[in-house]
Amino acid sequence: MSDPLNIHRVGIGTDLHRTQAGRALILGGVTIDSPFGLAGHSDADVVLHAVIDALLGAAAQPDIGELFPDTDPQWMDADSRRLLAPVLARIGACGLRVVNVDITIHAERPKLSPHKERIRGSVAELLGLSVDRVGLKAKTGEGVDAVGRGEAIGCTAVAGLTFDVATTA
Repeated sequence: MSDPLNIHRVGIGTDLHRTQAGRALILGGVTIDSPFGLAGHSDADVVLHAVIDALLGAAAQPDIGELFPDTDPQWMDADSRRLLAPVLARIGACGLRVVNVDITIHAERPKLSPHKERIRGSVAELLGLSVDRVGLKAKTGEGVDAVGRGEAIGCTAVAGLTFDVATTA
C-alpha cells in the first residue's frame, strides 16, 4: 500500500530549441505551418520534451537526455510521440498514473492561438487524458532574449501524478 502522505507527485519539465529554417515545426505532436522548425537531434518537439521531463521528474526517474541520449543514432529525427510509451510504462511500473499536465509554450512566432486546441487535444490523447486535464498557454518573449527575438522556442510543463490504487494495493 502506498504511503498516505505521499499519494501525489508533481514534476516540472523545461525545454528550449533554436529555430531552424527547412525543418518542420512540431509542437505537442502537431505539425504547425511555419517557415521554420526547431533544431535538435530528434524532431525537437519542445512541448513533448518538457512534458516527458515533467512526468519523469514527478516519478523520480532519469531525465529525457539520460533515457534518449542525443549520442544514440536511433533517436536521430525521432518522432517525440514515440518517446512517450516507454516513459508512461516507467511511470506505470512505479505504480503511478498521470492525472494532469499544464503547459506553457514560449514563442514569439508563429502565433499559436489558432493551434492551441489541436496541441491540447494531441497531448491529451497521447497521455490518455481527457482534454480538461491538459492546460495550455502560449506566451511571447516580448522581444527579450532568444525567444523574444524569434531565435528559439521554449516550453515549461508541470505534471501531476498519483499512485494507481490498483497497482499499489
